[in-house]
Order: sequence, then structure tokens, then C-alpha cells
Amino acid sequence: MTLHESDAKQTSASSKVWRIWQENLTLVAIALCLALFIRTFVAEPRYIPSDSMLPTLYTGDRLVVEKISYKFHPPQTGDIIVFQPPLELQRRGYPKDQAFIKRVIGEPGEVITVVKGKVYLNGQPLQEDYIAEPANQPFPPVTVPKDEFFVMGDNRNDSNDSRYWGFLPRKNIIGKAIFRFWPLDRIGLI
Repeated sequence: MTLHESDAKQTSASSKVWRIWQENLTLVAIALCLALFIRTFVAEPRYIPSDSMLPTLYTGDRLVVEKISYKFHPPQTGDIIVFQPPLELQRRGYPKDQAFIKRVIGEPGEVITVVKGKVYLNGQPLQEDYIAEPANQPFPPVTVPKDEFFVMGDNRNDSNDSRYWGFLPRKNIIGKAIFRFWPLDRIGLI
């Protein structure tokens, strides 16, 4: 083998290695772009930081929040939603990017009240087999304004919700909690 042939083989081998690196870097860049796109527009993971949704969700649970369906239809009573804090909560010191999670109790135009621990929707008691315990404080009747929602935590007596800071604007809603992926012993749809 001549010196020229040896140089040609080394050049060929190094260009092959470089091509493999280029392909791998391209694949990593595409994967990162897809992950960013999915997290921004389709779904994202979230962590439950408090007991406000007990017994449905526990502190430390990890969820998938779906972001597409509310572009086509509004949240419905009973949906568990993740949202950015409304202005009243921001005034109370919560950062704009801190996510909250609560259950939709009232939709626009509906009347909500709490009497003797029971939540009433349009004068009818809600069947709530998901709550930790009945609310320990009454709440006067309120009508949910257009493009806003009334939300409450399932742990009624340990939840910072619409009873304390008002209605949730639709524009603040990030998405719907649909799936718990951690811990493994409670994995499944919500």
C-alpha cells in the first residue's frame, strides 16, 4: 500500500465518521424541535405541588396536560384543568407562570352557591363523590360571567380557589389533566 492509498483510506474513514455525526446531530435537533413543539402546543407534563385536589390527585403526582381540545370547545363542569393564575392571584404574589390545578364547577351563565357544605349548580346539588369532605363555609350565589369559569379543589377545605379569588378567565386555561403517569401504582386516566 502506498502512502497515497493510506491517506485516501484515512480521509474516507474520517468523512464517514463525520457523516454519521452529522446525521446524529440532525436527528437530535429534529427530536428537540418536536419535543418543544409538542410541549408548547399539544401536551406537557405537570407536577402536583399541594393537597388541594385530594383525594383525586396527591402531592407529587405527575400528569399529562392536554392542550388541544379546549381550542375547539370550552371546558365542561367536572373537568380537571391546569391554568395560569388570574390577576387577583398575581396581585397576591403568585407568579404569572405558576400553574394551578382545579376542577371546573361552573361554566359561563351558571349559578354556583354552597349551602351547608353542599355545592349547588343552578339550584341543583352536585353529586360529588370525588371530594375529600364537604366545604365548611357557606358561599353566596354567584353567576359565572361570559368567558369565565368557577373552579374548586376537591379538597374543599384546603383549596385556594374561585371562592377566594373569583372567576377564572378562559384565556388563563393551559389545558385539561388527562393522564397520571407517576407514581406507577396510580398510573391511568384521570
